[in-house]
Amino acid sequence: MDPESLAIFFGLASAVAWGAGDFSGGLATRKTNVYSVVLISQIVGSIFLAILALVFREAIPPSGSFLFGALAGLAGMIGLMGLYSGLAQGRMGVVAPLTAVVAATLPILFSLLTEGMQPLLQITGFILALIAVWLLSGAGRSTSVRPSEIGYALVAGAGFALFFILIDQANETAVFWPLVAARIASVTCLLLYISFRGVWQRPTRRQMPLIIFAGVIDALGNASFTVAARLGRLDLAVILASLYPATTVFLAQIILHERLNRTQWVGVLIALLALVLITV
Repeated sequence: MDPESLAIFFGLASAVAWGAGDFSGGLATRKTNVYSVVLISQIVGSIFLAILALVFREAIPPSGSFLFGALAGLAGMIGLMGLYSGLAQGRMGVVAPLTAVVAATLPILFSLLTEGMQPLLQITGFILALIAVWLLSGAGRSTSVRPSEIGYALVAGAGFALFFILIDQANETAVFWPLVAARIASVTCLLLYISFRGVWQRPTRRQMPLIIFAGVIDALGNASFTVAARLGRLDLAVILASLYPATTVFLAQIILHERLNRTQWVGVLIALLALVLITV
């Protein structure tokens, strides 16, 4: 396979992995608070990534890669805190899709400015993919958007967008070690937050396998995205990875028997059309 085809494959793989990780983490948070779930899954993910780096005998990258990785981890954690605050204080059907669209749009604009314009068909595919992300995330349930919801979504989306951009800068010489640095930075940040707010809750033994799985699959999603961005353009990797809500809603339908509403089915169809345009 040529590098562009591999970039598409790994971009889609990251969407599948991140969607499965969100589904698993969401199930775990039904009986354990979200901060504890995220902390444990992030620790598990960092250990898993370090093991992968050792198994594949990845060379230790320059200090600059670790620095960009750590900054990416901090940006990602800011995005996560913004998202969870928005979901707690606003409406999920508004905050989640707004966050997803902002997180995808900013790296695309950055890539267009630094790497040049994509062909018209792929640009059209990107636009349709953004619409699909919005619809798949459950948008359209509310008639108005509150200023606070926009604020939380902008903070969360900007944090995730910076993660995409910074981790792309860190992956020139390595894949796994910059992600380990990102996890260490995010875990440190989250530990301080949990200690300050006193929001720790010990998971039950039944919850631990689900949390561990969420940490491993999320780490695989990060690694897949990093490979996709390294092999191809950042905008292509981001837009494909941003289709992760499709995996989440698909798993919810299969395992939890949750039905997709009409809006989400439209989002699925638009996502398929977007994939055709992006990959031609």
